[in-house]
Amino acid sequence: MEERAARLHTLSVNHASANQNDSTLEQEQQKTYVIDTNVLIHDPNSLLNFEEHRVVIPMTVLEELDKLKSGKSHTAADCRAAIRQIDRVLGSATPAEVEAGIPIPRGPETVTQGTLTVLMSKPDNDRAPLPDNLNDNRIINDVVAMQASQPERRFILVTKDINMRLKARACGIESEDYHNDQLVSDIKQLTRGYFEVPGSFWDQVTQVETEQVGADTLHHLSHGLLVSEILGEEVYPNQYVIDEQGFVGRVMDVNNGVVTLRHYKADSLLDQEVWGLRPKNLQQAMALQLLMDPDVHLVTLTGAAGSGKTILALAAAIEMTVEQKRFNKIIATRSTPPLAEEHGFLPGTEEEKMDPWLGAINDNIEALHLNDENPSGSIQYVKEKANIQFKAMNYIRGRSFQKSLILIDESQNLTPHQMKAIITRAGEGSKVVCLGNLAQIDTPYLSPTSSGLTYMTERFKRFVHGGSVQLNGVPRSLLAEYAEQFL
Repeated sequence: MEERAARLHTLSVNHASANQNDSTLEQEQQKTYVIDTNVLIHDPNSLLNFEEHRVVIPMTVLEELDKLKSGKSHTAADCRAAIRQIDRVLGSATPAEVEAGIPIPRGPETVTQGTLTVLMSKPDNDRAPLPDNLNDNRIINDVVAMQASQPERRFILVTKDINMRLKARACGIESEDYHNDQLVSDIKQLTRGYFEVPGSFWDQVTQVETEQVGADTLHHLSHGLLVSEILGEEVYPNQYVIDEQGFVGRVMDVNNGVVTLRHYKADSLLDQEVWGLRPKNLQQAMALQLLMDPDVHLVTLTGAAGSGKTILALAAAIEMTVEQKRFNKIIATRSTPPLAEEHGFLPGTEEEKMDPWLGAINDNIEALHLNDENPSGSIQYVKEKANIQFKAMNYIRGRSFQKSLILIDESQNLTPHQMKAIITRAGEGSKVVCLGNLAQIDTPYLSPTSSGLTYMTERFKRFVHGGSVQLNGVPRSLLAEYAEQFL
Protein backbone atom coordinates (compact mmCIF):
# COMPACT_ATOMS: atom_id res chain seq x y z
CA MET A 1 0.00 0.00 0.00
CA GLU A 2 2.81 2.40 0.92
CA GLU A 3 4.63 1.56 -2.32
CA ARG A 4 1.48 2.30 -4.37
CA ALA A 5 0.95 5.62 -2.56
CA ALA A 6 4.56 6.60 -3.21
CA ARG A 7 4.17 5.76 -6.90
CA LEU A 8 0.97 7.87 -7.13
CA HIS A 9 2.74 10.76 -5.38
CA THR A 10 5.62 10.55 -7.89
CA LEU A 11 3.16 10.58 -10.83
CA SER A 12 1.35 13.57 -9.32
CA VAL A 13 4.59 15.49 -8.90
CA ASN A 14 5.68 14.66 -12.47
CA HIS A 15 2.26 15.74 -13.83
CA ALA A 16 2.42 19.04 -11.92
CA SER A 17 5.95 19.60 -13.17
CA ALA A 18 4.85 18.90 -16.76
CA ASN A 19 1.94 21.36 -16.45
CA GLN A 20 4.32 23.97 -15.06
CA ASN A 21 6.73 23.41 -17.95
CA ASP A 22 3.85 23.66 -20.47
CA SER A 23 2.68 26.89 -18.82
CA THR A 24 6.20 28.33 -18.93
CA LEU A 25 6.61 27.29 -22.57
CA GLU A 26 3.24 28.83 -23.44
CA GLN A 27 4.25 32.09 -21.73
CA GLU A 28 7.57 32.11 -23.56
CA GLN A 29 5.83 31.58 -26.91
CA GLN A 30 3.15 34.21 -26.28
CA LYS A 31 3.66 37.12 -28.63
CA THR A 32 3.15 40.80 -27.98
CA TYR A 33 2.18 42.74 -31.10
CA VAL A 34 2.84 46.50 -31.12
CA ILE A 35 0.53 48.19 -33.64
CA ASP A 36 1.57 51.20 -35.70
CA THR A 37 -0.82 53.99 -36.76
CA ASN A 38 -0.88 53.05 -40.44
CA VAL A 39 -2.14 49.55 -39.57
CA LEU A 40 -5.14 50.97 -37.69
CA ILE A 41 -5.87 53.33 -40.59
CA HIS A 42 -5.53 50.48 -43.09
CA ASP A 43 -7.93 48.31 -41.05
CA PRO A 44 -9.66 49.97 -38.06
CA ASN A 45 -10.61 46.51 -36.74
CA SER A 46 -7.05 45.17 -36.95
CA LEU A 47 -6.59 44.93 -33.16
CA LEU A 48 -9.21 42.14 -33.17
CA ASN A 49 -7.17 39.98 -35.55
CA PHE A 50 -4.24 38.85 -33.39
CA GLU A 51 -5.90 35.77 -31.87
CA GLU A 52 -4.78 34.92 -28.33
CA HIS A 53 -1.80 37.28 -28.28
CA ARG A 54 -1.24 40.52 -26.42
CA VAL A 55 -1.82 43.71 -28.44
CA VAL A 56 -0.07 46.95 -27.48
CA ILE A 57 -0.91 50.40 -28.83
CA PRO A 58 1.73 53.07 -28.04
CA MET A 59 0.50 56.44 -26.77
CA THR A 60 2.24 58.03 -29.76
CA VAL A 61 -0.14 56.11 -32.04
CA LEU A 62 -3.18 57.46 -30.18
CA GLU A 63 -1.77 60.98 -30.57
CA GLU A 64 -1.32 60.47 -34.32
CA LEU A 65 -4.88 59.16 -34.65
CA ASP A 66 -6.11 62.22 -32.77
CA LYS A 67 -4.33 64.59 -35.18
CA LEU A 68 -5.70 62.81 -38.27
CA LYS A 69 -9.29 62.20 -37.14
CA SER A 70 -10.77 65.54 -38.31
CA GLY A 71 -12.19 66.06 -41.79
CA LYS A 72 -14.19 64.12 -44.37
CA SER A 73 -11.35 62.16 -45.92
CA HIS A 74 -11.19 58.37 -45.86
CA THR A 75 -8.16 58.62 -43.60
CA ALA A 76 -10.03 60.73 -41.05
CA ALA A 77 -13.02 58.37 -41.11
CA ASP A 78 -10.77 55.34 -40.63
CA CYS A 79 -9.01 57.07 -37.71
CA ARG A 80 -12.35 57.72 -36.04
CA ALA A 81 -13.39 54.10 -36.59
CA ALA A 82 -10.11 52.87 -35.05
CA ILE A 83 -10.54 55.17 -32.03
CA ARG A 84 -14.08 53.91 -31.47
CA GLN A 85 -12.89 50.31 -31.66
CA ILE A 86 -10.16 50.96 -29.07
CA ASP A 87 -12.70 52.69 -26.83
CA ARG A 88 -15.09 49.71 -27.09
CA VAL A 89 -12.37 47.36 -25.87
CA LEU A 90 -10.96 49.53 -23.08
CA GLY A 91 -14.35 50.77 -21.85
CA SER A 92 -14.18 52.21 -18.33
CA ALA A 93 -11.07 50.28 -17.29
CA THR A 94 -8.73 51.87 -14.75
CA PRO A 95 -5.14 52.83 -15.69
CA ALA A 96 -3.86 49.81 -13.73
CA GLU A 97 -6.21 47.48 -15.60
CA VAL A 98 -5.19 48.98 -18.96
CA GLU A 99 -1.52 48.49 -18.09
CA ALA A 100 -2.21 44.87 -17.13
CA GLY A 101 -4.20 44.28 -20.33
CA ILE A 102 -7.93 44.38 -21.11
CA PRO A 103 -9.43 41.16 -22.61
CA ILE A 104 -10.41 41.65 -26.26
CA PRO A 105 -13.99 40.47 -27.00
CA ARG A 106 -14.40 38.30 -30.11
CA GLY A 107 -17.61 37.00 -31.62
CA PRO A 108 -20.22 36.45 -28.87
CA GLU A 109 -20.00 38.91 -25.98
CA THR A 110 -18.90 36.20 -23.57
CA VAL A 111 -15.89 35.16 -25.68
CA THR A 112 -12.58 36.98 -25.12
CA GLN A 113 -9.16 36.17 -26.45
CA GLY A 114 -5.93 38.13 -26.11
CA THR A 115 -5.54 41.48 -24.34
CA LEU A 116 -5.16 45.14 -25.29
CA THR A 117 -2.68 47.49 -23.58
CA VAL A 118 -1.82 51.14 -24.12
CA LEU A 119 1.94 51.74 -23.84
CA MET A 120 2.95 54.99 -22.17
CA SER A 121 5.97 56.77 -23.66
CA LYS A 122 9.15 56.87 -21.59
CA PRO A 123 11.02 60.04 -22.66
CA ASP A 124 13.70 59.60 -19.98
CA ASN A 125 14.86 56.29 -21.37
CA ASP A 126 18.67 56.51 -21.53
CA ARG A 127 18.90 53.32 -23.57
CA ALA A 128 16.89 54.72 -26.48
CA PRO A 129 18.76 53.72 -29.66
CA LEU A 130 17.12 56.43 -31.82
CA PRO A 131 16.62 60.20 -31.35
CA ASP A 132 13.10 61.12 -30.23
CA ASN A 133 12.57 63.70 -32.96
CA LEU A 134 10.23 61.43 -35.00
CA ASN A 135 7.10 59.58 -33.95
CA ASP A 136 8.38 56.38 -35.59
CA ASN A 137 11.55 56.62 -33.49
CA ARG A 138 9.56 57.16 -30.30
CA ILE A 139 7.53 54.02 -30.96
CA ILE A 140 10.64 51.95 -31.67
CA ASN A 141 12.36 53.32 -28.54
CA ASP A 142 9.32 52.39 -26.44
CA VAL A 143 9.37 48.84 -27.81
CA VAL A 144 13.11 48.56 -27.10
CA ALA A 145 12.51 49.65 -23.49
CA MET A 146 9.60 47.25 -23.12
CA GLN A 147 11.65 44.36 -24.49
CA ALA A 148 14.50 45.17 -22.08
CA SER A 149 12.11 45.12 -19.10
CA GLN A 150 10.36 41.90 -20.20
CA PRO A 151 13.01 39.74 -21.91
CA GLU A 152 10.88 36.61 -21.49
CA ARG A 153 8.31 37.93 -23.99
CA ARG A 154 8.52 38.12 -27.76
CA PHE A 155 7.75 41.62 -29.10
CA ILE A 156 6.79 42.19 -32.74
CA LEU A 157 6.23 45.62 -34.29
CA VAL A 158 3.45 45.53 -36.92
CA THR A 159 3.64 48.39 -39.43
CA LYS A 160 2.98 48.94 -43.11
CA ASP A 161 5.92 51.35 -43.30
CA ILE A 162 8.83 49.44 -44.85
CA ASN A 163 11.43 51.93 -43.62
CA MET A 164 10.11 51.70 -40.06
CA ARG A 165 10.39 47.91 -40.23
CA LEU A 166 14.01 48.27 -41.34
CA LYS A 167 14.82 50.67 -38.47
CA ALA A 168 13.14 48.35 -35.97
CA ARG A 169 15.20 45.37 -37.13
CA ALA A 170 18.37 47.46 -36.89
CA CYS A 171 17.44 48.10 -33.24
CA GLY A 172 16.94 44.41 -32.56
CA ILE A 173 13.12 44.46 -32.75
CA GLU A 174 11.15 41.93 -34.78
CA SER A 175 8.87 43.62 -37.31
CA GLU A 176 6.38 42.54 -39.95
CA ASP A 177 3.68 43.83 -42.28
CA TYR A 178 -0.02 43.47 -41.49
CA HIS A 179 -1.10 40.39 -43.44
CA ASN A 180 -4.62 39.68 -42.18
CA ASP A 181 -6.35 41.02 -45.30
CA GLN A 182 -3.73 39.80 -47.78
CA LEU A 183 -5.40 36.87 -49.49
CA VAL A 184 -2.57 36.17 -51.94
CA SER A 185 1.16 36.11 -51.25
CA ASP A 186 2.10 36.69 -54.89
CA ILE A 187 0.19 38.83 -57.37
CA LYS A 188 0.64 36.04 -59.92
CA GLN A 189 -1.85 34.01 -57.88
CA LEU A 190 -4.60 36.52 -58.66
CA THR A 191 -7.20 35.30 -61.13
CA ARG A 192 -6.87 36.71 -64.66
CA GLY A 193 -10.49 35.93 -65.44
CA TYR A 194 -9.65 33.49 -68.23
CA PHE A 195 -7.59 30.39 -69.04
CA GLU A 196 -5.60 29.91 -72.24
CA VAL A 197 -5.48 26.30 -73.48
CA PRO A 198 -2.78 25.53 -76.09
CA GLY A 199 -3.99 23.91 -79.29
CA SER A 200 -7.59 22.71 -79.27
CA PHE A 201 -9.57 22.57 -76.04
CA TRP A 202 -11.74 19.72 -77.32
CA ASP A 203 -8.75 17.50 -78.08
CA GLN A 204 -8.20 17.28 -74.31
CA VAL A 205 -11.82 16.60 -73.35
CA THR A 206 -12.67 12.91 -73.00
CA GLN A 207 -16.26 13.23 -71.82
CA VAL A 208 -18.82 16.02 -72.19
CA GLU A 209 -22.59 16.44 -72.24
CA THR A 210 -23.89 19.16 -74.56
CA GLU A 211 -27.37 20.64 -74.66
CA GLN A 212 -29.07 23.43 -76.56
CA VAL A 213 -31.06 25.88 -74.43
CA GLY A 214 -32.67 28.41 -76.76
CA ALA A 215 -29.85 30.09 -78.66
CA ASP A 216 -27.23 29.00 -76.14
CA THR A 217 -25.02 25.92 -76.40
CA LEU A 218 -24.08 24.58 -72.97
CA HIS A 219 -21.35 22.03 -72.25
CA HIS A 220 -21.34 20.09 -68.97
CA LEU A 221 -17.89 18.78 -67.99
CA SER A 222 -16.54 16.96 -64.98
CA HIS A 223 -15.03 19.44 -62.52
CA GLY A 224 -12.17 17.08 -61.73
CA LEU A 225 -11.32 16.56 -65.40
CA LEU A 226 -11.40 20.25 -66.25
CA VAL A 227 -9.44 21.45 -63.22
CA SER A 228 -6.80 18.78 -62.72
CA GLU A 229 -6.16 17.50 -66.26
CA ILE A 230 -6.80 20.49 -68.54
CA LEU A 231 -6.56 23.81 -66.70
CA GLY A 232 -4.58 22.89 -63.59
CA GLU A 233 -6.38 25.59 -61.58
CA GLU A 234 -9.69 26.03 -59.80
CA VAL A 235 -12.54 27.57 -61.85
CA TYR A 236 -15.12 30.11 -60.75
CA PRO A 237 -18.30 31.60 -62.28
CA ASN A 238 -17.84 34.05 -65.17
CA GLN A 239 -14.30 32.97 -65.97
CA TYR A 240 -13.46 32.17 -69.59
CA VAL A 241 -11.69 29.27 -71.27
CA ILE A 242 -10.11 30.07 -74.66
CA ASP A 243 -7.98 28.03 -77.06
CA GLU A 244 -5.95 28.65 -80.22
CA GLN A 245 -8.75 27.37 -82.49
CA GLY A 246 -11.20 30.18 -81.71
CA PHE A 247 -13.24 28.45 -78.99
CA VAL A 248 -14.41 30.58 -76.08
CA GLY A 249 -16.27 29.04 -73.14
CA ARG A 250 -17.67 31.04 -70.24
CA VAL A 251 -18.10 29.29 -66.89
CA MET A 252 -21.80 29.71 -66.04
CA ASP A 253 -22.05 27.33 -63.10
CA VAL A 254 -19.93 25.11 -60.85
CA ASN A 255 -22.17 22.71 -58.96
CA ASN A 256 -22.06 19.11 -57.69
CA GLY A 257 -18.77 18.32 -59.43
CA VAL A 258 -19.99 19.62 -62.81
CA VAL A 259 -18.82 22.75 -64.65
CA THR A 260 -21.19 24.31 -67.17
CA LEU A 261 -19.59 26.23 -70.05
CA ARG A 262 -21.51 28.45 -72.45
CA HIS A 263 -20.10 28.15 -75.96
CA TYR A 264 -18.97 31.21 -77.93
CA LYS A 265 -16.85 31.84 -80.98
CA ALA A 266 -14.01 34.33 -80.77
CA ASP A 267 -15.15 36.07 -83.97
CA SER A 268 -18.64 36.70 -82.60
CA LEU A 269 -17.26 38.28 -79.43
CA LEU A 270 -14.91 40.50 -81.44
CA ASP A 271 -17.89 41.70 -83.53
CA GLN A 272 -19.52 43.35 -80.50
CA GLU A 273 -20.09 47.09 -80.82
CA VAL A 274 -20.98 49.29 -77.88
CA TRP A 275 -21.50 53.04 -78.37
CA GLY A 276 -19.44 52.87 -81.55
CA LEU A 277 -16.58 51.01 -79.85
CA ARG A 278 -15.36 47.59 -80.95
CA PRO A 279 -12.96 45.43 -78.90
CA LYS A 280 -9.44 45.24 -80.27
CA ASN A 281 -8.53 41.86 -78.78
CA LEU A 282 -10.20 38.89 -77.12
CA GLN A 283 -9.56 40.13 -73.58
CA GLN A 284 -11.37 43.37 -74.36
CA ALA A 285 -14.21 41.37 -75.92
CA MET A 286 -14.62 39.25 -72.78
CA ALA A 287 -14.52 42.37 -70.61
CA LEU A 288 -17.16 44.06 -72.76
CA GLN A 289 -19.46 41.05 -72.48
CA LEU A 290 -19.24 41.11 -68.68
CA LEU A 291 -19.83 44.85 -68.63
CA MET A 292 -23.00 44.53 -70.73
CA ASP A 293 -24.37 41.45 -68.93
CA PRO A 294 -27.36 42.49 -66.75
CA ASP A 295 -26.77 39.51 -64.43
CA VAL A 296 -23.24 40.66 -63.54
CA HIS A 297 -23.37 43.36 -60.86
CA LEU A 298 -19.64 43.77 -60.18
CA VAL A 299 -16.93 43.92 -62.85
CA THR A 300 -13.22 44.34 -62.17
CA LEU A 301 -10.89 45.32 -65.01
CA THR A 302 -7.14 45.34 -64.41
CA GLY A 303 -4.27 45.86 -66.81
CA ALA A 304 -1.44 48.10 -67.91
CA ALA A 305 -1.86 51.75 -68.79
CA GLY A 306 -3.56 52.06 -72.17
CA SER A 307 -5.04 48.55 -72.21
CA GLY A 308 -8.55 49.98 -72.62
CA LYS A 309 -10.01 49.68 -69.12
CA THR A 310 -11.59 53.13 -68.89
CA ILE A 311 -12.86 53.49 -72.47
CA LEU A 312 -14.49 50.03 -72.40
CA ALA A 313 -16.20 50.73 -69.09
CA LEU A 314 -17.34 54.18 -70.20
CA ALA A 315 -18.69 53.02 -73.57
CA ALA A 316 -20.65 50.23 -71.87
CA ALA A 317 -21.92 52.63 -69.19
CA ILE A 318 -23.17 55.17 -71.74
CA GLU A 319 -24.79 52.43 -73.87
CA MET A 320 -26.63 50.93 -70.88
CA THR A 321 -27.72 54.35 -69.58
CA VAL A 322 -28.65 56.25 -72.76
CA GLU A 323 -29.82 53.49 -75.11
CA GLN A 324 -30.97 50.65 -72.86
CA LYS A 325 -32.22 52.87 -69.99
CA ARG A 326 -30.96 50.34 -67.44
CA PHE A 327 -29.42 53.02 -65.22
CA ASN A 328 -30.52 56.51 -64.28
CA LYS A 329 -27.03 57.93 -63.90
CA ILE A 330 -23.32 57.21 -64.04
CA ILE A 331 -21.32 57.96 -60.88
CA ALA A 332 -17.63 58.45 -61.70
CA THR A 333 -15.17 58.55 -58.82
CA ARG A 334 -11.61 57.61 -57.93
CA SER A 335 -9.16 57.65 -55.06
CA THR A 336 -7.37 60.97 -54.73
CA PRO A 337 -3.95 61.86 -53.28
CA PRO A 338 -3.96 62.91 -49.60
CA LEU A 339 -3.29 66.57 -50.48
CA ALA A 340 -6.45 66.61 -52.61
CA GLU A 341 -8.77 64.95 -50.11
CA GLU A 342 -10.18 68.18 -48.70
CA HIS A 343 -12.04 69.14 -51.89
CA GLY A 344 -14.11 71.75 -50.09
CA PHE A 345 -11.20 74.18 -50.26
CA LEU A 346 -11.04 74.02 -54.07
CA PRO A 347 -13.02 76.56 -56.13
CA GLY A 348 -15.95 75.71 -58.40
CA THR A 349 -18.60 73.00 -58.51
CA GLU A 350 -17.99 69.43 -57.37
CA GLU A 351 -17.40 68.39 -61.00
CA GLU A 352 -14.87 71.19 -61.46
CA LYS A 353 -13.12 70.22 -58.22
CA MET A 354 -12.87 66.60 -59.37
CA ASP A 355 -11.82 67.44 -62.93
CA PRO A 356 -8.04 67.23 -62.27
CA TRP A 357 -8.48 63.72 -60.86
CA LEU A 358 -11.12 62.41 -63.27
CA GLY A 359 -9.56 63.82 -66.42
CA ALA A 360 -9.26 60.29 -67.82
CA ILE A 361 -13.06 60.04 -67.89
CA ASN A 362 -13.36 63.25 -69.91
CA ASP A 363 -10.52 62.17 -72.21
CA ASN A 364 -12.28 58.91 -73.01
CA ILE A 365 -15.65 60.58 -73.58
CA GLU A 366 -13.88 62.77 -76.12
CA ALA A 367 -12.20 59.72 -77.70
CA LEU A 368 -15.59 58.06 -78.19
CA HIS A 369 -16.84 61.07 -80.19
CA LEU A 370 -13.77 62.18 -82.15
CA ASN A 371 -15.36 61.28 -85.48
CA ASP A 372 -18.66 63.07 -84.85
CA GLU A 373 -19.52 66.14 -86.95
CA ASN A 374 -19.76 68.23 -83.79
CA PRO A 375 -17.63 66.49 -81.10
CA SER A 376 -18.12 69.17 -78.45
CA GLY A 377 -21.89 69.07 -78.90
CA SER A 378 -21.91 65.27 -78.73
CA ILE A 379 -19.84 65.29 -75.54
CA GLN A 380 -22.16 67.76 -73.84
CA TYR A 381 -25.21 65.79 -75.03
CA VAL A 382 -23.83 62.52 -73.66
CA LYS A 383 -22.90 64.04 -70.29
CA GLU A 384 -26.43 65.39 -69.88
CA LYS A 385 -28.30 62.42 -71.36
CA ALA A 386 -26.30 59.80 -69.41
CA ASN A 387 -26.40 62.03 -66.31
CA ILE A 388 -22.68 61.55 -65.68
CA GLN A 389 -21.85 62.81 -62.19
CA PHE A 390 -18.30 63.28 -60.91
CA LYS A 391 -18.20 62.52 -57.19
CA ALA A 392 -15.37 62.89 -54.71
CA MET A 393 -14.95 59.55 -52.98
CA ASN A 394 -14.76 61.26 -49.58
CA TYR A 395 -18.33 62.52 -49.98
CA ILE A 396 -20.13 59.36 -51.10
CA ARG A 397 -19.64 57.66 -47.72
CA GLY A 398 -23.05 57.03 -46.18
CA ARG A 399 -24.95 57.55 -49.44
CA SER A 400 -26.92 54.93 -51.37
CA PHE A 401 -27.08 55.00 -55.18
CA GLN A 402 -30.15 53.33 -56.71
CA LYS A 403 -30.20 52.17 -60.36
CA SER A 404 -26.79 53.69 -60.95
CA LEU A 405 -23.59 52.57 -62.62
CA ILE A 406 -20.73 53.33 -60.22
CA LEU A 407 -17.39 53.66 -61.98
CA ILE A 408 -14.36 53.56 -59.64
CA ASP A 409 -11.15 54.53 -61.40
CA GLU A 410 -7.62 54.00 -59.96
CA SER A 411 -9.05 51.57 -57.40
CA GLN A 412 -5.62 50.02 -56.80
CA ASN A 413 -4.96 52.89 -54.37
CA LEU A 414 -7.81 51.92 -52.03
CA THR A 415 -7.42 49.82 -48.90
CA PRO A 416 -9.69 46.79 -48.41
CA HIS A 417 -11.66 48.75 -45.80
CA GLN A 418 -12.16 51.69 -48.18
CA MET A 419 -13.13 49.36 -51.02
CA LYS A 420 -15.85 47.84 -48.84
CA ALA A 421 -17.12 51.31 -47.89
CA ILE A 422 -17.54 52.21 -51.57
CA ILE A 423 -19.04 48.98 -52.92
CA THR A 424 -21.65 48.89 -50.17
CA ARG A 425 -23.01 52.19 -51.57
CA ALA A 426 -24.55 50.26 -54.48
CA GLY A 427 -28.32 50.14 -54.06
CA GLU A 428 -31.05 48.21 -55.86
CA GLY A 429 -30.48 47.88 -59.62
CA SER A 430 -26.94 49.31 -59.49
CA LYS A 431 -23.72 48.01 -60.98
CA VAL A 432 -20.14 48.64 -59.83
CA VAL A 433 -17.15 48.70 -62.19
CA CYS A 434 -13.66 48.83 -60.63
CA LEU A 435 -10.69 49.82 -62.77
CA GLY A 436 -7.06 49.66 -61.75
CA ASN A 437 -3.46 48.89 -62.54
CA LEU A 438 -1.63 47.13 -59.71
CA ALA A 439 1.70 48.26 -61.16
CA GLN A 440 0.80 51.93 -60.51
CA ILE A 441 0.06 52.08 -56.79
CA ASP A 442 0.66 55.61 -55.48
CA THR A 443 -0.14 55.02 -51.79
CA PRO A 444 3.02 54.48 -49.71
CA TYR A 445 1.50 51.87 -47.36
CA LEU A 446 -0.05 49.66 -50.05
CA SER A 447 1.49 46.97 -52.24
CA PRO A 448 -0.03 44.87 -55.05
CA THR A 449 -0.81 42.08 -52.56
CA SER A 450 -2.37 44.37 -49.92
CA SER A 451 -4.32 46.64 -52.28
CA GLY A 452 -8.08 46.78 -51.89
CA LEU A 453 -8.39 45.92 -55.59
CA THR A 454 -6.53 42.64 -55.03
CA TYR A 455 -8.53 41.93 -51.88
CA MET A 456 -11.86 42.53 -53.60
CA THR A 457 -10.95 40.52 -56.71
CA GLU A 458 -9.98 37.54 -54.57
CA ARG A 459 -13.01 37.84 -52.25
CA PHE A 460 -15.51 38.07 -55.10
CA LYS A 461 -14.10 35.35 -57.36
CA ARG A 462 -16.83 32.92 -56.20
CA PHE A 463 -19.61 35.52 -56.54
CA VAL A 464 -21.97 34.31 -59.29
CA HIS A 465 -22.89 37.92 -60.15
CA GLY A 466 -19.31 39.16 -60.40
CA GLY A 467 -16.54 38.88 -62.96
CA SER A 468 -12.95 39.99 -63.49
CA VAL A 469 -10.72 40.30 -66.56
CA GLN A 470 -7.05 41.19 -66.76
CA LEU A 471 -6.54 43.07 -70.02
CA ASN A 472 -3.42 42.40 -72.08
CA GLY A 473 -1.60 44.48 -74.62
CA VAL A 474 -1.49 48.25 -74.95
CA PRO A 475 -3.73 49.16 -77.91
CA ARG A 476 -3.59 52.90 -77.07
CA SER A 477 -0.80 53.41 -79.61
CA LEU A 478 2.37 51.79 -80.90
CA LEU A 479 4.36 54.36 -78.93
CA ALA A 480 2.54 53.55 -75.67
CA GLU A 481 2.96 49.83 -76.26
CA TYR A 482 6.70 50.17 -76.84
CA ALA A 483 7.11 52.44 -73.79
CA GLU A 484 5.20 50.01 -71.56
CA GLN A 485 7.42 47.15 -72.67
CA PHE A 486 10.88 48.76 -72.73
CA LEU A 487 10.87 51.72 -70.32
